[in-house]
Amino acid sequence: MNIILLGAPGAGKGTQAEIICNKLNIPAISTGNILRQAVKDGTEMGIKAKAFMDAGQLVPDEVIFGILDDRLKMDDCKNGFVLDGVPRTIPQAEAIDNMGVKIDMALDIEVRDELIVERVSGRRVCSCGATYHVKYNPSAVEGICDKCGKPLMIRKDDEPATVLDRLATYHKQTEPLKDYYRTKGVLVEVCGENSVEDTTELVLKAIGK
Repeated sequence: MNIILLGAPGAGKGTQAEIICNKLNIPAISTGNILRQAVKDGTEMGIKAKAFMDAGQLVPDEVIFGILDDRLKMDDCKNGFVLDGVPRTIPQAEAIDNMGVKIDMALDIEVRDELIVERVSGRRVCSCGATYHVKYNPSAVEGICDKCGKPLMIRKDDEPATVLDRLATYHKQTEPLKDYYRTKGVLVEVCGENSVEDTTELVLKAIGK
């Protein structure tokens, strides 16, 4: 089963990707991971990508999709895969179609913006690696790590203003993919607003597990 995961940043796609992959015994493929691996392995496309990265430039789509094409031809993808974080735009979705890759399901995890802001901006981290959430997993003493006693921090990526910027980009560039895959008859929407377990139950039902 070839699955694309859709949903806003903070909707919980990464968690569900891992669960789907374990259930179906297929790999999860994210652009960040395959990009790093191609650079590390020194593949033809990896060398091209590294040149852009070393110059502080964004890696262009044609290089990303060259790397993706190489990855999807590997043996572990024969029974399917989960794409997480790609495509992000309609042209990228068209590029995947043009590669001859058949998408069986575009699984969209739906979460309202205000809930995503609450989830993400409530995260707190410690330099020791421990993570907390002010509402869902608070530390015993507010702002202090239970494990080492150091003060907790909010990451720049988790600040409300940053989260809202990322959501605005998602709505403008990525959300139109829902209609793209809806017209192809492969879009399946699940609610991701309750617990992780509830979302997982809906996701597994969607993929027939």
